[in-house]
Amino acid sequence: MKKLTIVSMVFTLMLVVTASVQAAKPVQTDSQGVEVSWQSTACTTIQEGVLVYSVSHYLAGQPLPLGFDDYGYNYQAHMFNGSYANTYLGGEGFPPYTGDTAAYLADHPTAAAKWYWPYRDVDLMMKWDDMWLANTDCDGDGKLDRHFGYSSYVGSSAWLTNHMSGVDDGATWTYFTKIVAAPSDAVKTAGFWYGADGVEIGPEIWTDFTVLQEVESGAGATYVSPSGPGFGQY
Repeated sequence: MKKLTIVSMVFTLMLVVTASVQAAKPVQTDSQGVEVSWQSTACTTIQEGVLVYSVSHYLAGQPLPLGFDDYGYNYQAHMFNGSYANTYLGGEGFPPYTGDTAAYLADHPTAAAKWYWPYRDVDLMMKWDDMWLANTDCDGDGKLDRHFGYSSYVGSSAWLTNHMSGVDDGATWTYFTKIVAAPSDAVKTAGFWYGADGVEIGPEIWTDFTVLQEVESGAGATYVSPSGPGFGQY
């Protein structure tokens, strides 16, 4: 239960949309043809109240709040704090889980079949940067931007941290990981990303990303990138 690296937060956070047709993200390059971050002055903000939850979400059509929603997401502050299951429940049309398993399943019995339901009592805190998931829509597709100005996450410097805790057999455990998008000059070999200098950055996760650090209670640091665990260098 401790190493929940199957948390596909890249996809979990895709919760806002106002149009079925998505505009192509603009790509800007420097003089060497390398993609660079693109900025726009015509960005829609959460404060405007027009960015809403997707049609499949339990809160479909409602505006994203500036603070935390009932699931634990704070899109404005780039944070999530709540039940592990709540990262998925809303997007699949379920109300938030608040701790009463019997009452929840009495009203929503199909939730028990979801792969993430066994982790409902795991506490999760996530933090991310603007490249992972922005708090603005600058490309006009009605959704919060991802890797804005880049054709993929690679080279965007997007990052995410997951901090989980729970209780197994009466003992409290914690798990922490840092994840970052692979740099544009990195090479992937046998499931690991390596820098242009040949030094290992970390194991591949979600195709475009790499793990920089993992820390578990009772075991300490179980992985630290040989290239360094800091986000700034990527």
